[in-house]
Amino acid sequence: MPHPRAFHAAFAAFLVASILGACSAAPSGLVSRPGDGPAVDAATGAAVTGRYADLFAEAGYPRDGIDAKIESAFAQLFHGDPEHEAVYYDAGRNADGPLAYILDVNNDDVRSEGMSYGMMIAVQLDRKREFDALWNWAMTHTYHADPAHPAHGYFAWSVKADGTAIDEMPAPDGEEYFITALYFASARWGDGEGLYDYRAHADRILHDVLHREPVTGPTNRGEMTATNLFDRDAKMVRFTPDVVNAAHTDASYHLPAFYEVWARVGPEADRGFWREAARTSRDYFARAAHPRTGLTSDYGNFDGTPWAASWHPGSADFRYDAWRSAMNWSVDWSWWRADPRQVELSNRLQAFFAAQGMDGYQSLYTLDGTPLGGGLTTGLVAMNAVAALAADHPRRLDFVRALWERPAPTGQHRYYDGMLYMMALLHAGGRFRAWWPEGAAP
Repeated sequence: MPHPRAFHAAFAAFLVASILGACSAAPSGLVSRPGDGPAVDAATGAAVTGRYADLFAEAGYPRDGIDAKIESAFAQLFHGDPEHEAVYYDAGRNADGPLAYILDVNNDDVRSEGMSYGMMIAVQLDRKREFDALWNWAMTHTYHADPAHPAHGYFAWSVKADGTAIDEMPAPDGEEYFITALYFASARWGDGEGLYDYRAHADRILHDVLHREPVTGPTNRGEMTATNLFDRDAKMVRFTPDVVNAAHTDASYHLPAFYEVWARVGPEADRGFWREAARTSRDYFARAAHPRTGLTSDYGNFDGTPWAASWHPGSADFRYDAWRSAMNWSVDWSWWRADPRQVELSNRLQAFFAAQGMDGYQSLYTLDGTPLGGGLTTGLVAMNAVAALAADHPRRLDFVRALWERPAPTGQHRYYDGMLYMMALLHAGGRFRAWWPEGAAP
């Protein structure tokens, strides 16, 4: 099962027209423009204006210090001491070039989540070598090319460092980040050939996650039937394509900011669906978040109620997967300014954690706020800081400063904490951006 925490100018006119229908015209060229400063256009959002919020600057930190902190964290997590600091590991070469993987050190496996996060971090920081090495490894060791396999067109969510499958089925958040990272790589670096024709691969995977028909066949967990990763009727990402549990979801897999990107650069026939999926996910967050605490459950039903899976009853609580829900709705607000309810959600969530004590809140809770332990962890501190992209209460910067004060994770649990920490630094430092094709900015 999924983890327990868990372009080209040829279509520029269409992009501009689609945005004009939804909001307003925007500057030409790449939307991502480093150095534009912290201002965000409240009418349209950063993905359109290219002006990304710099929460660290708002909190009083200097630009050179912000950039140094981001680069230092990347250097440690990707190229630091392999025994205690790094989660990125070089793994030789094949005919397509260098190979590398992101290791979940604590569980001693490689996860589609971490691989796709690593690729997203690399494209945001203009690290093409690391991006390509991760993509090469993912396609070599985790992608299912066999049409007879139930996970055909998807990535195994958990494998060993030698590529041996632990669980051949996918966790859809991995595919979502793979797709978006590939579109951004196409826009930022241009497309190469074969494996490195980023846009072609993104288009193919995106088509499969929506249109792939059910396949029944053997897996390393027995015979299974699996279908697409998005329910076309519910317009919602599934928890898993395994038909036994396919009518469920996971709040932290809902990425409306990405769906809006797909609605502008993905296969044209499906763009309307992705706009509707973005709206559906915004509604889902509003239903799934507890009315007092703002907490979401790890796993959920399509109607927004919690789902306690038989193998993981705690999935009805706020646990490791659910840390990321606030990042997802807050980035959507920052990029697209489509749903003011997201401001209230972040305010509600941060008010809850502030009331627990900024230096001592726990990592795990029931949805109504009963602590379940876990201690204060870097991953949750990071996600609560990203919630400040949507919050408008002055306390928001307290959460940003709490992230700034924490060092990059080391030791046994550095994988999940470290990946969330790294992405949070990019979000809070204004360096996690939507990259558009030259001449085709929305």
